[in-house]
Amino acid sequence: MRRLHAIREGYRFARAARPTDMDDSELAWRTLGSETEYTCPGFDVVRDDVRLPDGTETEFHSVSEPPSVVVLPFTDEGDVVVIREWRQAVGRINYGLPAGGLEDGDGDIRSAARRELREETGYEAGAVEQIATYEPANGLFDSVFHYVVAHGCEPAAEQDLDHNESIAVETATFEDLRSRAAVGELRDGRSALAVLQYAVRTEN
Repeated sequence: MRRLHAIREGYRFARAARPTDMDDSELAWRTLGSETEYTCPGFDVVRDDVRLPDGTETEFHSVSEPPSVVVLPFTDEGDVVVIREWRQAVGRINYGLPAGGLEDGDGDIRSAARRELREETGYEAGAVEQIATYEPANGLFDSVFHYVVAHGCEPAAEQDLDHNESIAVETATFEDLRSRAAVGELRDGRSALAVLQYAVRTEN
């Protein structure tokens, strides 16, 4: 009985503590100042001086990087163009989709997708459609991933890789990618999200 009473009291406290009527403005932090503490090609580490809703002043560090585009490229035969690329951060070969940061010369997201696909794989896209935009880890990063699907992709040129890219190109069936993503074998999060999102989009 003593244990049951404790559970009931805990439940009452949890219900009372839930901020069911809080407005978004009551949750917002106020930024008092901001400074880039570290910068390198690809990203910055930013320190914000912030005031929390309860009045506490503290620091918050985050990583800032340019928006990216992730391409799900289908050939005329219905296969998907995929890449294998070394990832130093995890010390292994990464298997996934072509992706990269938007550049100043890109007219729009579709143009960026065409460029990334061409540079990383040598394939040219026919039709390109933007399907979604996500913030994959907005507790620490300000990353924005724009997802596009490209159809009618054909090999048309040599790869034009950056000096620090080592990429091999191949094709896979969409069914294989979906199966890998569903069971956690497609470790690249950007690619898994693209595949599963497209699967939901086309199956409903």
